[in-house]
Amino acid sequence: MKSLSETLKQENVGPIIRRFFINTLFDSTFMLLGIIVGSAFTANAALNVIVVTMLTTSLALGISTGVSVYEAESLEQEKRITDLEKALFTNLKETNIEKTAKYTIILATIINFATPLLSCAVTITPFALAAVGIIDVDIAGWIAVTLALTTLFVAGVFMGRFGKTNPYKKGVRMVAFGVLAFLIGYLLNMLI
Repeated sequence: MKSLSETLKQENVGPIIRRFFINTLFDSTFMLLGIIVGSAFTANAALNVIVVTMLTTSLALGISTGVSVYEAESLEQEKRITDLEKALFTNLKETNIEKTAKYTIILATIINFATPLLSCAVTITPFALAAVGIIDVDIAGWIAVTLALTTLFVAGVFMGRFGKTNPYKKGVRMVAFGVLAFLIGYLLNMLI
């Protein structure tokens, strides 16, 4: 764990991790919005179908993004080390450079696997309340949409603050894209 936390402090690692996290967070949140629209707002919404679909799809997306990031980042790190070895005329095996590259790959993979599950944990909460009878499924659907849009807003604010731009403008822009995706899905659901 100490080596992983030290890796996060490396100058080139932070942008990689942030980029992967934000991309996967948006992908998973938009995917969950689609699931909610497609299953929670149907005439006979089945709670078990909604919950199982959200969980299995989030898990599948986590595995997919985790594996794809592992493969892509492994390739990039290997190429970077090979280029450095050529430039420095030395073997970088067992050096801090190689260790940082390995830890970067591990961190990026873990974050990409966990991000869809984190997004799911947020948006599935109202359906858990519906499962124990606290709220109705249709109300849970609207609360889940609100939570998904809130997730997009918070991610946008984070991006705005980190990028030193107007964080709230960025947050509202992310919500606008979420609302657009929701409306398209909702209209399609009504037509079918």
